[in-house]
Amino acid sequence: MTLLTLDRISVTRRDRAVLRDITLSVGAGELVGVIGPNGAGKTTLLRTALGLVAHEGHSSLAALPEPARARAAAWLPQTREIAWPVSVETLVGLGRLPHLGPGRRMAAADRAAVDHALDALGLEPLRPRTATRLSGGEQARVLIARALAQDTPLLLADEPIAGLDPEHQIATMTVFATLAAEGRSVIVSLHDLGLAVRHCTRLLVLDHGRLVADGPPREVLTPDLVARVFRVSAHFADTPQGPVFQPLEVLPCPPSP
Repeated sequence: MTLLTLDRISVTRRDRAVLRDITLSVGAGELVGVIGPNGAGKTTLLRTALGLVAHEGHSSLAALPEPARARAAAWLPQTREIAWPVSVETLVGLGRLPHLGPGRRMAAADRAAVDHALDALGLEPLRPRTATRLSGGEQARVLIARALAQDTPLLLADEPIAGLDPEHQIATMTVFATLAAEGRSVIVSLHDLGLAVRHCTRLLVLDHGRLVADGPPREVLTPDLVARVFRVSAHFADTPQGPVFQPLEVLPCPPSP
């Protein structure tokens, strides 16, 4: 089952091409990592897929009416802002709003979805705490839990592990991998290529607004591509604990023509 289709997507801002002619589809059971240098267009790609950015081309999600879109895909933006001093449980429960009719209270299934999200992110001890009084890393995990509680076939997350400690970076990527194993899909932008290789089933590489590679991590992160797109050398190895990818050195810039 296809959960997202992008057809010839382009975005232009202030006469500058931010995304150029991107076509791809995402099916069920995928954990898709969107990687690329700063300014490559990763955030714009996710926001455009959701219909939050004016664009040319077609996005199957953006074409949906807003209520249907909220039930089809959850969105975790890079900006982490908790505006109200509500409890962690209440904040995570906001993820259930797309499934509730006007004036309808949460039912047992909604509460179960909240409980599952809290447990998945290790937030049960923080359930009664005021969300605005948590540390930055704890707030990030609460917002991830809110997106999980939305319980959609597709989750789009923009740098969700930025600012988390190593334990919770790995734990979060493991949660995403579990969702994919259960038949849902996650599209996540990230800069940690090591975690991308270990957890993602597929990588999309953006460079200057173009999709320059799309496929399994080992096929995508070739020495030539890593050098050309990321300007680094790297070590890639298979180990008993899984694949390991470690950037090593910055490469010299090529001479100007």
